Amino acid sequence: MSTAAGFPRLHFAALGVLLAMAGCDAGRSSQPNFADLVEEVSPSVVNISTVADENAPTQGDDDGQSSPPQGDDAPEWLKRFLEKHPDQAPGDNNAPDDDLRAPDAQDQGPTAPQSLGSGLVLWEDGYILTNYHVIQDSSEVVVRLLDRRQMIAKVIGFDERSDLALLKIAATDLPAVKLGDSDKLRPGEWVLAIGSPFGFDYSVTAGIVSAKGRNLISEQYVPFVQTDVAINPGNSGGPLFNLDGEVIGVNSQIYSQSGGYQGVSFAIPIDVAAKVARQLKAHGRVTRGWLGVVVQEVNRELAQRFGMERPIGALITRVVPGSPADQAGLRAGDVILSYDGRELQTSQALPPEVGNSDPGQMVSLLVQRDGRAVPFKVQVGQLENQDVELVPDNDGGGQAEAPLGILVAGMTDEQRRKAGVFTGGVLVVDV
Repeated sequence: MSTAAGFPRLHFAALGVLLAMAGCDAGRSSQPNFADLVEEVSPSVVNISTVADENAPTQGDDDGQSSPPQGDDAPEWLKRFLEKHPDQAPGDNNAPDDDLRAPDAQDQGPTAPQSLGSGLVLWEDGYILTNYHVIQDSSEVVVRLLDRRQMIAKVIGFDERSDLALLKIAATDLPAVKLGDSDKLRPGEWVLAIGSPFGFDYSVTAGIVSAKGRNLISEQYVPFVQTDVAINPGNSGGPLFNLDGEVIGVNSQIYSQSGGYQGVSFAIPIDVAAKVARQLKAHGRVTRGWLGVVVQEVNRELAQRFGMERPIGALITRVVPGSPADQAGLRAGDVILSYDGRELQTSQALPPEVGNSDPGQMVSLLVQRDGRAVPFKVQVGQLENQDVELVPDNDGGGQAEAPLGILVAGMTDEQRRKAGVFTGGVLVVDV
């Protein structure tokens, strides 16, 4: 009796051990091994260094581009990837990241190339894609390949609005990247970054996609991919790969109070980056769609006032006379709910949608007006220098008819840097 009773207990105990072991094996197998992937895609990644243009404005010049406050008093804003910490002065042995400088940059003269970022071989005939801020204000750009070849690159074109630049080196049969589809990305997917953080070439970091379609004030025409991949100074312009070895983004920015990685990184979707690169290659410039409206966020109070179930969309506070929006019959007080069939959760979602449209394209809008949804057809115009017309007023301060006789909008990071205003304030866009 005791033997019969004891045998099942041993049986179930053994089964439990087997299941536990199987669970451990399953857990281990669920973690991807990136080694083969890294070996496959590394040849398509490049290091980029530059020689600074001595005539270009530097931090602290009288052009208003002074360094922002640092330390505990620094606001949470997006900081571009710089080779050194903004606080660090030349020769300051107490600088916070003095030991993290790129090895290439130590003990070299002022005209020696400084390792600034990364890039990717977009097309095999020598075209390299990187961030514009990596090569900005440079007199010479040097591209270094995995096989240690170094070549002077020609800047084919750049686009400040998306922070992208297209370079060309005198080489053929290069190992070009495989382009993925960033629209098919899903939060939670594994992704891999390769770059040169702090000058350490071909460093590999991995993580997951945290979110899609992030709209940032600094680049309002880019629906960023947010990841938790460790990105640091020197990763700028480098590729973000999926597990199929396809590039699905270009690493561009981090959200940080210190200038270093804090778990929130942003990449330009490859669909956007490739379209910009094709235009730069063909025309040397980028054309974008233009609607001609100033918008602001719809908060809970405004949603209740307009009879909306939830606060979504972009509230039009001004329509530019003669613009495509004006010609289509849009007016201040309208709330754009969707753009060409895609619902707008926030006002910041509008600029990337409009900017990604081709000039002359006919798009459909669904607009909340007088308590009901009204469809509109708009022929998109071409964006020239009307950036202010698409800057969302995140503080909700923009009005169609302001009591003081002025129309205001939120300020971009670039506008704050130039004005030397780092907290508070609004931009006067019309009087």
